[in-house]
Amino acid sequence: MNVLFIYPKFPDTFWSFKHALKFIRKRASSPPLGLLTVAAVLPSGWNKRLVDTNVGKLTEKDLAWADCAFISGMTVQRTSATEIIARCKKADVKVVAGGPLFTSEHEQFEMVDHLVLNEGEVTIPPFLADLAQDRAKNTYATSEFADIQKTPVPLWELVDMDQYESMGIQFSRGCPYNCEFCNVTTLFGHRFRTKTAEQIITELDSLYDLGWHGNVFFVDDNFIGNKGCLKTELLPALIEWQKDKVGIPFYTQASINLADDQELMEMMVQAGFRTVFIGIETPNEESLTECNKRLNKNRDLVQDVKRIQRAGLQVQGGFIVGFDHDAPSIFQRQIDFIQKSGIVTAMVGLLQAPRGTRLYERLKKEDRLLDSMSGDNVDGTTNIITTMSLDILREGYKRILQTIYSPQYYYERVKTFLREYSPPKIHASLRFQHILAFFRSIYRLGIIGKERVQYWKLFFWTLFRHPKLFPLAITLAIYGHHFRKTCELHVL
Repeated sequence: MNVLFIYPKFPDTFWSFKHALKFIRKRASSPPLGLLTVAAVLPSGWNKRLVDTNVGKLTEKDLAWADCAFISGMTVQRTSATEIIARCKKADVKVVAGGPLFTSEHEQFEMVDHLVLNEGEVTIPPFLADLAQDRAKNTYATSEFADIQKTPVPLWELVDMDQYESMGIQFSRGCPYNCEFCNVTTLFGHRFRTKTAEQIITELDSLYDLGWHGNVFFVDDNFIGNKGCLKTELLPALIEWQKDKVGIPFYTQASINLADDQELMEMMVQAGFRTVFIGIETPNEESLTECNKRLNKNRDLVQDVKRIQRAGLQVQGGFIVGFDHDAPSIFQRQIDFIQKSGIVTAMVGLLQAPRGTRLYERLKKEDRLLDSMSGDNVDGTTNIITTMSLDILREGYKRILQTIYSPQYYYERVKTFLREYSPPKIHASLRFQHILAFFRSIYRLGIIGKERVQYWKLFFWTLFRHPKLFPLAITLAIYGHHFRKTCELHVL
């Protein structure tokens, strides 16, 4: 059996880092972890190839080779996935599809031969059993959640690692919280399930042995869902693993209560974590109550962020406008919060309602749903009828992005962050791509860029006042270039 794994293309989005990746000659942020894990679940005797359309083209030769194509993706990849399925059908290649996009919207994909939904570790085995007897059904679904301690190591051998900026690893699935707009619990449940520390070390070793010494993204939706497990098992193992490595940097996602645990933050930094994404959402307490983001209530969120930064972790933040309790004042409040907190990478989006969420079900009952959501966090669209005038909402949203990603505000925010940030003692080794990015930043940002005045002010300010943070400052300047390009394309 010749199996072709196809990963749909991401549009130019906030998290694609498309414009930043050009500085280091990379084509995509990371390879498709889900498809690589599925590849490891399938029989070892099958012939397997991966085509990630974010780094290369799907050719007619690829399709002629394949007996079947396995496709996975997220909502934002819907358009590309649809086009790929049509090409496969035209080439008479059977299509097997799964992952978040197809699990949430399976009824939209009538051309798919076999929909293998939910968690593949549970639904793939019965599909394979039926396929072997030539009686495979159209749809395989389950309400059961997988024992991920039995999940195999992703088949990294299928990947051209030179094309990517980072690799992904998953330690846990599920989230103990129940935010109204979030579909994580719909897909993976409330029960927090983890792999063993031994599994993670094995996965890291497999990456390292293949020559990967760069960034590793722990893709967990909430990495700190089980703090006890982290402190007693995983983090000690990671700290030990890092001792004879080159300072491989990790980054992940966490909830704001990370700020409450100094010991946990220190252990994460010692283990190699450098960045955490945190869903801040809004400084409006009423809106936090509305979306059941109880963990963020009754806190000084700005000080929480600064506490995490001082521990040695850069905070990236997610923000939302368009809640029922948002007044027109929310736009300036979001701007003020982002600037004061020093969250350089601030993803601000309009509220959207993913299928399967409590928000989706509530708005469906209220007859307030529009078309399917785009899946793009910052394209300025929403699939709900908002209580605030849509014109006011869009104009206010536009003002947020125009402000926080203008060179003046963005570079000032970088300096706010660098003043608070306590860099770890362990630094990753300097590589050729970093030197390349540095010189490209001088030309693109410092010579021909609109932000050249702010770039050089940051350049010398950091060089003389915080020289250890100079590489990070240049990296953040490059990020700002990407964010401005993305905002200009979608909203401004």
